[in-house]
Amino acid sequence: MDVDTRLLRYFAAVAEEGSLTAAAERLFVSQPALTKQIRRLEDDLGVGLFRRSRSGMALTEAGRELASRVPALLDGWDEAVRATGRAARVLRLGFLDAGAVGAVHEVIAEFRQAQPQWRVELRQFDWSDPSAGLARGEVDAAVVRLPFPGQERLAVRELFVEERGVLLPARHPLANSETVEFRDLWDEPFVAAGDKPGAWRAHWLAAEERDGCSVRVGAVTSRPDVAAVAGGCVALAPASAARFHSHPDVVFRPVRGVSPSRVGLAQPRGRRHEVVLDELLEAIARRLSQR
Repeated sequence: MDVDTRLLRYFAAVAEEGSLTAAAERLFVSQPALTKQIRRLEDDLGVGLFRRSRSGMALTEAGRELASRVPALLDGWDEAVRATGRAARVLRLGFLDAGAVGAVHEVIAEFRQAQPQWRVELRQFDWSDPSAGLARGEVDAAVVRLPFPGQERLAVRELFVEERGVLLPARHPLANSETVEFRDLWDEPFVAAGDKPGAWRAHWLAAEERDGCSVRVGAVTSRPDVAAVAGGCVALAPASAARFHSHPDVVFRPVRGVSPSRVGLAQPRGRRHEVVLDELLEAIARRLSQR
């Protein structure tokens, strides 16, 4: 019987969290999608793995047996993937947005000259995975925006802090202001990340900095969407958005009253990897920290 490793990752997360809601947030998937995948795994195996109740997801005897074996299976598979990459001389680096990676392209170009036998793959991810591929084992390391759910399971090194501002329609009454007070935006329709609540979504809506005022969501998207802003919404964004998300009908303005965005370099904890990856990450960290 062949089982998709993603199903095993989903199972392991639910088993560890004891909750579909917590596991869905950790995996950056919707709860209905996660429920569907758990049922698919149970169908594939022909056994029930969980007892579902209002208090959460409790493992059955069969579920406990699988849970005792899955971590070793996944660690073995992840090591096989990394070993394959090492054999092919490939390093995979995830990122979310061009503003965060900044001069990384220059660092990679220098690395390729010094280590021509190695290939570096830059992989961009959208807001549906703020770990930039690390949560699902798709990259060796990633340049990430902090905070994001699950970062405590990773080795994270903060590199620099970037102020957040707001993208506004050019016709907006505040568009000509030098600086915007966040309080003046509370009643505006905001662009939100994803269609489910979570720490990442809340951070980019500054939900905890509204003194209890509820968020009005005007559009939901998987990445910064200037079209939604041009259409009448507003969106919090890092200052670099002014360079990378230009649109004739959108302006960027600094905002007072919201915390900044922190950019970090993350990688799995305690896993064997090539020395050249350490050298590359150290070079990236030095360059980005000089911003």
